[in-house]
Amino acid sequence: MLKAPAPQDPLRTDGRFAIVCSRYNSEYTEPMMIAARSVLEAAGASEVEVVRVPGAFEIPMAASALARRKRGRVRAILCLGVIWQGETSHAEQIGGAVTRALMEISLTTGIPCVHEVLTVQTEKQALQRCVDPLTNRGVEAAHAALEISEALASIASPGSRRQTG
Repeated sequence: MLKAPAPQDPLRTDGRFAIVCSRYNSEYTEPMMIAARSVLEAAGASEVEVVRVPGAFEIPMAASALARRKRGRVRAILCLGVIWQGETSHAEQIGGAVTRALMEISLTTGIPCVHEVLTVQTEKQALQRCVDPLTNRGVEAAHAALEISEALASIASPGSRRQTG
C-alpha cells in the first residue's frame, strides 16, 4: 500500500537546486515538478532551476551536465519522470539504465541526483504517486534533496551545519 511521507521537521536552505523533468507523460511529471519546486522554495532555496527533457532516458544526460558545470553549482538535482510498464522489457531496461546512470553521476560528482523516475503499471498508481498531494513523489524528492544536501554539507564541514536525526 502506498503511504504518505512521514512528517518531517522543515529543513531550511539558501542553496541552489535543479529539477530535471521529463516532458513525456507530462500530465504526471508536471504535478511532481510543481510540488517539488514548491517545497524547495518554501525551504528558502535561492534558486530552483527547471530543465525539461524529452523522456526518462534523457534525464541522466541533463543531470550530468548540471552536476559537472562550474558556474551555478547546485546542491542537489531532482530527477522526475514516469515510465509505463508495458508488455515488453523496454520499461525495465530504461528504468535500470536511468537508475545506474543517476547513481554514477551522484558518486562521481558529489552532487546528489534524487531518483524519482517512477515505473508504473496503472493509471491509479500514476495518479497516486504523481498527482495526489498526499502521496506526490515530487514532495518526497524535495525533502530527500534537502536532507541529503544538508548531510553532505555537514560531512564536508563538521559542526558548521544543523545536525539531523
